[in-house]
Amino acid sequence: MWFRGKRKDGDDHASDDGEGHVPPKKASKPSAAVGSDDSDDIVICDISKNRRVSVRNWNGKIWVDIREFYIKDGKPLPGKKGISLSVDQWNVLRDHVAEIDKALAENT
Repeated sequence: MWFRGKRKDGDDHASDDGEGHVPPKKASKPSAAVGSDDSDDIVICDISKNRRVSVRNWNGKIWVDIREFYIKDGKPLPGKKGISLSVDQWNVLRDHVAEIDKALAENT
């Protein structure tokens, strides 16, 4: 039977081998070296100093990636801020470019 709180009488159901419970070590994921990841990036353009558009093949799927980059040890690395669009999502966006341009023209 399970009770909340501390045990009062030293009733220890674990073995008395002198060792406390040690959780098993987690298997570490193989870390890829910087710049040698599994993705194939094709940089299309730099939007600004730290933002770029690229097309990448990641996990067997093609993505249009619009992302901010940061510099670490002299190498640009992708940051959290950004969006990866599937090919279907990219096609929807591309089909609405004229409407986006019209809305921009009306509001500027």
